[in-house]
Formats: sequence, structure tokens, C-alpha cells
Amino acid sequence: MLHHASIRTQDIHRAIAFYEVLGFTVHERFTAGITLACWMEGLGGRIELIQVPEPRPAADAFGDEHYTGYYHLSFDLTTETASLPAWLDDLRQQFVTDSDRGSHLKVLLEPTQQIIGDRVYEVAFLADADGLPLEFIRVLGHVQS
Repeated sequence: MLHHASIRTQDIHRAIAFYEVLGFTVHERFTAGITLACWMEGLGGRIELIQVPEPRPAADAFGDEHYTGYYHLSFDLTTETASLPAWLDDLRQQFVTDSDRGSHLKVLLEPTQQIIGDRVYEVAFLADADGLPLEFIRVLGHVQS
């Protein structure tokens, strides 16, 4: 079982605010050396946020087709929502009404259908507070043969 995925962030407070809107909650706050860190839980998983003291911009993992390394985290919303487009519309509204948190929502890929193996999925990509890609999927069913 995966314990957590770790994300380095330029501003841990902005990152926490972003992930809270997605439904994560801070589980544990701690320091990692000289910097702030925390574990957050939500959407069936745990992430670790670590603030980088002197950050450089993140690589464009979504837009650079030659990039190698970390690509994205993926969250299965099949049991969370009946429609990925409706979920995204609700999320957009939360970001508008919760603007005091300083978070913004950047959609990298609007909800679209994809066939992966023998299943049909709804798939969308968002950028987190530091621009890292996050995938949200929903199983629609099996491919008809």
C-alpha cells in the first residue's frame, strides 16, 4: 500500500489552501530539516507537502512531451461523483467563492472520454498551486465488443 506521495511546494500555505478545496485535510504538521511540511489526507490517499526554502519553477510535466520523471497524481472519483464535468463546475465555483484563500484553478484538460484497456473513463487534468498536473478520472463502463 502506498503511504503517501510527496510534493515540494513554493508556498506551503497556498498549497494547503488548494488541496483543502479539493477535499484534503491536514493530518499532521511537522518540520523537515529547516522547512515546513505536512501530511494531508483526502480522496482516498495521503500527500506530503514540503515547502522549498529557495524554490525554482517546476518543470512543465504536462506540456513538455520530452519531460521524464514525475508526471501526475491520479484520483479516482468514480464513487465520489456521477459526472466529472459537474464535479469540475462545482470545484470552479468553490475556487471563486473561496478566493480569500489565494488559490486559483487552472484546468489543463477539460473532462473528456478515453478508452484505456477495456474501460471507458472520463478524464480531466488540473494544475495544483505550483503547476503540477493532477488527473481526475471516473469509470464510465466497459468497452462494448
